[in-house]
Amino acid sequence: TISVVIVAGACGIAAGTPLAILGAIGRAAHLGAIIKGGIYLEALSRVDTLVFDKTGTLTLGRPVVVALAPEAGHSEAELLTAAAMAEGRSEHPIAQAILRCAQSRTIQPPDPDRFQSVPGRGVFALGSLGQVVAGSRSFLLEHGIEASPSGPPDQPGATEVLVALDGNWLGTIWIADTPRAEARAAMAALRAMGIRVILLSGDNPGSARSIATLLGIAEAEGALLPKDKQTRIADLKRSGARVAMVGDGVNDAPAMVEAEVGISMGSGADVAREAADVVLIGNDLTKLVDTLRVARQMRRVVLQNFTGTLVVDGIGLGLAAFGLLNPMLAAFIHVTSELVFIVNSTRMLPSRSNA
Repeated sequence: TISVVIVAGACGIAAGTPLAILGAIGRAAHLGAIIKGGIYLEALSRVDTLVFDKTGTLTLGRPVVVALAPEAGHSEAELLTAAAMAEGRSEHPIAQAILRCAQSRTIQPPDPDRFQSVPGRGVFALGSLGQVVAGSRSFLLEHGIEASPSGPPDQPGATEVLVALDGNWLGTIWIADTPRAEARAAMAALRAMGIRVILLSGDNPGSARSIATLLGIAEAEGALLPKDKQTRIADLKRSGARVAMVGDGVNDAPAMVEAEVGISMGSGADVAREAADVVLIGNDLTKLVDTLRVARQMRRVVLQNFTGTLVVDGIGLGLAAFGLLNPMLAAFIHVTSELVFIVNSTRMLPSRSNA
């Protein structure tokens, strides 16, 4: 009876599991990813679908104006001045691109008296110039403004910003962002791990598909509002997928909360970092791949310890129950197996070279 009691203790699991989790969190931190708890690390180890935002996540988040296409009867200066007034109080990267372009042309837009931003859609401003609406084609249509179709410039993934003044369409500003240097390699590594990669963007569908093609992403969807992204995440979860959402802006926060794991770029908005379960400090997507590998390795180590404990304790219980183990031998088996499983968990600790 004493032998059975001694050999039955599952201390290998009790001691090895917390050590593996803490070691994995520490290793991820050395790699450049802050994981906010063991529950998120475990969820990350099970993820099979990664959903990415575009601007600031797959791209550098510093877009530039690549083309100005004023409507007939209007000048580029008129178009840029109206857009800069509308975007003057916005913190969105696209707004900053317009303001930088205006500044480079020594254009000083007036401050708006009223300003309203609709996440994922556009902005509305009222000032000395009049009433300015700037944003997506559907946003202008909501305000009763029709814009003529215009082809994008010779720039992959360019986004159109349509501008109207007092109900009259002024023209289109084309803005493009540069993909992160490591993004294509990171997407390839994720696919090699068997992870499904999806791009969901608030930009126009053509821009989203162009960037997706450039980076080797098979599934891409554009013109999505923050609530649309959240709905897509919920649909994926209902289909049985284990989803993580990677984003950087206020628009991404609802989708990140909806996902099983929310991942924010370190340079992202405060709201995004607060909503995230994992924060990539260095904004390097290869660190995301490394963190996923660490999470999966942690899960393998925990399962090894669990399986090993069941096997050893099962055999030990059988032998002890039939009187083939005395208490001293039972204690030796128990302590030895526990040490083996603890040593197995120490493989997750950061190495000295990473410390």
